[in-house]
Amino acid sequence: MTEDRLTDIEIKLTHQENMVEELNKVVCQQQKKIDHLEAICEALIRHVKELSDSAAEQRATNEPPPHY
Repeated sequence: MTEDRLTDIEIKLTHQENMVEELNKVVCQQQKKIDHLEAICEALIRHVKELSDSAAEQRATNEPPPHY
């Protein structure tokens, strides 16, 4: 009877180890995706800031002189 219990425990442990490996792979994939999305967000922020700065410069150059 104890041999059967030991075998069952070993089987369960093996399944748990496999599950932990699979979950670790998923977590690693998700972290890579998060890193990629963060890089995209940072690039978009820089792009929007550049567009905003450019638009502000264009407005400043298109304004009539103050004596008008």
